[in-house]
Formats: sequence, C-alpha cells, structure tokens
Amino acid sequence: MLNIEPINKARIAAGFLTVEETLALMDNGNLIPDPFSTLVSRGVLLGENNLIYPGVTLQASGEGKVVIGNGNVFHSGTMIDASHGRIEIGSDNQFGEGGFTAKANQPGADIHIGSVCRFLNNPSVFGKTRLEDGSQLLGNITVVSCLLKAGGSHRTPDPELRAGLLKGFGTAQNLTVNQGHVIAGNGSFSQENSVPQSTYHPKR
Repeated sequence: MLNIEPINKARIAAGFLTVEETLALMDNGNLIPDPFSTLVSRGVLLGENNLIYPGVTLQASGEGKVVIGNGNVFHSGTMIDASHGRIEIGSDNQFGEGGFTAKANQPGADIHIGSVCRFLNNPSVFGKTRLEDGSQLLGNITVVSCLLKAGGSHRTPDPELRAGLLKGFGTAQNLTVNQGHVIAGNGSFSQENSVPQSTYHPKR
C-alpha cells in the first residue's frame, strides 16, 4: 500500500493541501482525475464543478489571493500563482490546451478574468490586467497590464460582437482591445495594429 505521509508532509511544507484535502474539493462537484499531480494551496477559494487536469497548480501565498468561480476547465500546464496581489477568475473559462500562466507576483498586481473566456497555447498574464467576459488569448503571449473588453465568446457568430482578442506571440503591454477587435503580434504587439475581428473572420 502506498505511504502518502511523505507526500503530504512535502505538500504541507510548500503550503498546499494534502492529498486527502485535495480529494475533498470534489465534494463541491469539482473533478480532479489525479489528485497526486494537482496542487491547490490553502489560500485558494475554489468554486464548484471545475475540471482540473493533472499538472495544474493553483497557489496563493503571502499577501496573495486567488478566487475561482464555477465550471472552469484547467488543462495540464496551467499555473495560477498569487503571492502579492489578487487573481479573480469567473466561470466557464478554458485555460489551455497548451498551457496558461497567471502570476500576481509583484506589489499592486491585480488580475481579473471574467467568464466564458478562452486561453490557448501558453499565454502568460501579469501586472494589472483585465480579461473581461468572452475575451481570448491565443498563442505564446506575455500579457502585462492590458485590458480586453467584454463581448461574446468565440462561439458568437458575428465577430464584431465578440470580446477583445490577442493572438500570435510576443509581449503585449499596456494595450486595450475593444469589443470586436483583435491585435495580432509577431514578437511584439502595438495598439495601432488593432483591427476588426472580421478582418480574419468575415461575417457569416
């Protein structure tokens, strides 16, 4: 029989829930297929009916706070880490596939993620960033103190009604992406490159 006491001691020393406490998160309808490879710290407020795949870390330490809503999907390679500021996540979001990182690791950091958002292929979020309802990050993008304004999700037929979108790769800093618009980056992102999403996805 597996002796999990050393595993639990290591988890406790690092500020994470024990294996048994991680399993208990499923009492609220959360699905955690592999509690041994899922790390959730004691400072995390986790809602209901979230699906957390193996290799996910949800961590709040020091002055940091993490608040998570309901029905989110956290794919493998997702890290949510607040050590100084606050990370607030709504409901029905997709984190990954391909990884996702959000870190409130500097004084004054404040990351707000709305609901029905989609983040694919390893974007990273820092600073004072607001990713409002329906917003999307598609690609290996470092997002620092940006605002993506609310709108419909990627399933909304009219692209002009969808939320703000960043796609490509590189660093996006201090940008605002309005509803129905997208900024594509190829190493860097610029406000002047904001165009209607219908540029890439013509209206049906």
